[in-house]
Amino acid sequence: MRGSTAARRAATVIGGVGIASGVAALVAFRSGASTNVVIVAASFAPLLMAVTVVGAIVTAAARQWVLSGISALVLALGAWSFGPLWVDGAAGSDTDPQGPSIRVMQSNIMVGSADPQALVQTVRERKIDVLAIQELTEPAVAALRTAGLEETLPHTFLAPHATEGGGAGVYSRLPLSNGRTVAGMALTNLAVELDAGLPRSVQLYDVHPVPAYIAPAADWTEDFDRLRDEMDRAAAQDNVIVSGDFNATYAHRKFRDLRRGGYVDAADQLGAGILPTYPTDKRYPAIVGIDHILTKGAQATSLERIHVAGSDHHGLVADVRLGTDRNDAGQNGGGPTSG
Repeated sequence: MRGSTAARRAATVIGGVGIASGVAALVAFRSGASTNVVIVAASFAPLLMAVTVVGAIVTAAARQWVLSGISALVLALGAWSFGPLWVDGAAGSDTDPQGPSIRVMQSNIMVGSADPQALVQTVRERKIDVLAIQELTEPAVAALRTAGLEETLPHTFLAPHATEGGGAGVYSRLPLSNGRTVAGMALTNLAVELDAGLPRSVQLYDVHPVPAYIAPAADWTEDFDRLRDEMDRAAAQDNVIVSGDFNATYAHRKFRDLRRGGYVDAADQLGAGILPTYPTDKRYPAIVGIDHILTKGAQATSLERIHVAGSDHHGLVADVRLGTDRNDAGQNGGGPTSG
C-alpha cells in the first residue's frame, strides 16, 4: 500500500511537471512578448512538449485520469500548433513556379572554422548553384579560395569580418549584381540579385539576426522588425530567396511573422517537420532548428539537412523552382556583374 501511494504521488508530480512544461511551450509559441525567457522557452518548445508526452504516459499508467486528460488536451493544442510542419503543402502557396530550378546551400561556418576542403567538396558533389554563408572571416575567405571555391562558384559578394562571427558572403555560379548590406542589423546581413536568365533578377538575402541568448532581447526583436520590413519591401519581386541562420525557430512568433507577404519556409512547405540544425559540436545531437530557407514566388521542391565539417551548424540544401512573370517578358533585371 505504501509503495502504491508513493507511485501515485510520483505520477502526480511527473504529470504536473509535464503539464506545466507543455503550457509553457504553448504560451511561448503564441506570445508576442520578446523577453529572453520567452525566446529561450520558444526555442525549446518541442522538448517541453516531449516532457508533456512523458507525463501523459505516466499518469495514464497510474490511472490519474484528470491529469492524464489535461495532458492530452495540452498535447492536442501542441499538435494543432506544430502538426502542420509535417504535412506536405500545409503552409500553402499562391504560386505555381514554371521557371528554372537552382540549388541553394545554407551554411553557418562557425566563425570561419568549417573545413574549407570539405565544404568545397560538398559544393561540387551536390552541384550547388548558390551558397549563402554566415560567420565568414577573412582567413576563411582565403582558405576557401585556396580550396577552389571561387573556381566552382566564381561570382561573389563578400563582407567578411577579420576574426569575429559577424561576417557573411554569397558565392554563386550565377552572375550577381547590386549587392548591399541590410541597414540597421546588428550583424552583417546581405542582399544581392542573381541573374538566372529570367526577365527579372532573383532577390537573394543572406541573413543572420543577432542571437538572443547572448544579446539583449531588444536587439533580437529589433533585428527581426528590420528584417521583416526589408522582406515586405522585397515581396513585390517575382522571386525572393531568404537563406540564413535566423537564430529563431518555427516556435518563435517573430520568425513566423516573416512569412507574411507570401513567404514560405522550405521545411514547412515540404512537410519536413522540425529540422534541428544547432548545435552539432556537442556530444548530443542538434536540438534546435534555427537555419532556414524561405522563398516567395519561387518554391522549394526538395530540402536536405547536411553535415558541415568543422561547424557547429548543419547546412541546408534546397532545390528552388523559380517563377516567371509573363507580363514582364523582355525586361531585364539590370546589368548583372560578377565579383
